[in-house]
Amino acid sequence: MSHSISRRAFLAASAACALRSAATPPPAPFGAIPSQRQLRWHELETTAFLHFSVNTFTGKEWGYGDEDPNVFNPAAFDADAIVNTLASAGMRGAILTAKHHDGFCLWPSKTTEHCIRNSSWQAGKGDVVRDMADACRRQNIGFGVYLSPWDRNNAAYGRPEYIEIYRRQLTELLTGYGPIFEVWHDGANGGDGFYGGAREKRIIDKRTYYDWPRTWELVRKLQPNAVIFSDVGPDIRWVGNERGIAGDPCWAAYDPVGADAGPASPGDVREQDSPTGYRHATHWLPAECDVSIRPGWFWHESENVEVKPPAQLTRLFYNSVGRGANLLLNVPPNRDGLISTEDAASLKAFGQYRRSTFARNLTEGAKAAASNVRGAFGPQNLLDGRGDTFWAAEDAVREADVTFDLAHETSFQVIRINEAIRFGQRIDAIAVDRWKGTAWDQIATVTSIGPRRLIRLATPVVTTRLRLRVTQASASPALTEFALFAES
Repeated sequence: MSHSISRRAFLAASAACALRSAATPPPAPFGAIPSQRQLRWHELETTAFLHFSVNTFTGKEWGYGDEDPNVFNPAAFDADAIVNTLASAGMRGAILTAKHHDGFCLWPSKTTEHCIRNSSWQAGKGDVVRDMADACRRQNIGFGVYLSPWDRNNAAYGRPEYIEIYRRQLTELLTGYGPIFEVWHDGANGGDGFYGGAREKRIIDKRTYYDWPRTWELVRKLQPNAVIFSDVGPDIRWVGNERGIAGDPCWAAYDPVGADAGPASPGDVREQDSPTGYRHATHWLPAECDVSIRPGWFWHESENVEVKPPAQLTRLFYNSVGRGANLLLNVPPNRDGLISTEDAASLKAFGQYRRSTFARNLTEGAKAAASNVRGAFGPQNLLDGRGDTFWAAEDAVREADVTFDLAHETSFQVIRINEAIRFGQRIDAIAVDRWKGTAWDQIATVTSIGPRRLIRLATPVVTTRLRLRVTQASASPALTEFALFAES
């Protein structure tokens, strides 16, 4: 009789525990949190920049604005071939320089005569923006646009009427070419230019002239799902260098400050703060790491021997994407309107490395046990390959660990850890240990996690058990993934 009562009591307690777990809410958000458009952007990881304009044919990096439109003549231009090359590297988006500082528009804009309509290419009937947008959609790759605010060709630049011209150009791009995933603005703030024949230097007030808030309102209205990039956001921040390297740590939160410690604006930011962000800033402004596969941003034949090799692209990937940022790799089309063979070969090998390395998660079949669990948000969620499930600890917990029993002896060299960032960036530091038969041996420590942290070990590790320790946190930990990979 006593055994029967004990068993009933046990079952009742188990049922009550299950009900409590099912009723346990997720953790309350901590600090700055990402918007839905930012969450989608984080998932892209790597995107391509396509610097392509009259500069491709004149050999310049910054065109003066007095170029003959007929100089633009990419006789073998093939948007699908370009996008296929980008896809081979694992790129999930492409941003085209629809207009660089020279003012030449790669679409038949109604706002200026300095555009593709007045070139001899395709008898003035061509539209590079249209072709690239369509090719990206066919390959299921996001399409984005760069529209330089500085226009060295336009006679109105520096006067109020130019801002309306700029917004009309932006409206053409955001209403005529389908969904846009990113709108890219740099901090180009005037200088020498053609300016309709004036040939003079024009300086503007970089904090007020462009009236960026109203322009960004226009983007929100026309493309509400697009993220907006600039030195200061409002969605994505510049990483502070053009080397493709994020800080370590790289916090997603950031409150921009001007170079003189006053208000910040595109082209006026305290660059030394951009790589790392701020641990407890009020805005979710993750970093984008821009870098070119060549020394320059536009194609130059002399740089064909200076294309970054696959091993260097891989290091950039770990030093950007691996630190929670996104990598924006510039791959400039050549004068034929194609990606040069040197660039394409490097991209292909880079893509092969990524596909082979990350094809198989070696935690398959593993079991997980945590020192603390918040209701139903158990540690096995770290191994299910889903981004919408997570392990979480109780509210008061700031240090916790999860032990992983692997299905068999496993050799790996890359560890991927993802935070449940919809609840904020909560963890300050972690450590990973392996079991060496009689004791734990620490193999890695890192600080910021965020949307992902890739730990690339110097040499492969072989073990049957691992332990993830949250050693410091500003709020109770919440993680979505713990994964292991063997480098190809």
